[in-house]
Amino acid sequence: MGQAAVAIPEKLYFKIGEVCEIVGVQAHVLRYWETEFSQLSPQKNRSGQRSYRRRDVETALRIKELLYDDLFTIAGARKKLQAESRAEAPKLKVVRPEPPDEAVSAKSDAPGLFDEPIDDDITLDDRIETAVETVRAVEKDLGPDQREALRNLAQHLLELRSMLKNGR
Repeated sequence: MGQAAVAIPEKLYFKIGEVCEIVGVQAHVLRYWETEFSQLSPQKNRSGQRSYRRRDVETALRIKELLYDDLFTIAGARKKLQAESRAEAPKLKVVRPEPPDEAVSAKSDAPGLFDEPIDDDITLDDRIETAVETVRAVEKDLGPDQREALRNLAQHLLELRSMLKNGR
């Protein structure tokens, strides 16, 4: 039978009766498939009725094709659907965001602030204190927005230090 032979109406949501008519199975069969196939997961509206999306209808048609036409078992159809969904899953590319111009400007205005390697012998408390002092030292050479951002950073660092001291 195949999905291509069935016309799915252009709608956002379908009721279970509509899906049954499109797919050609009874409601109890669709409900059973929902328990067996994680890919078939309609939302429920406020009254508890199932609301199928187009993707759910397409999945139900594919399940029917695998079970009735290709004669897969439930387990075999489940594995086949999982393999197909993995193959179709978009591959995400990790993209590092570019720092805003203000951050680049702040870095160039504060030489050494970001360039020094971390010394493992210095305690976290000392690092926070040094960072706060550095922020205060370079603050006068920055614009108003950058100064405000650095003041907020210094305040957060001091709060962190206080929480660390109280937590010990």
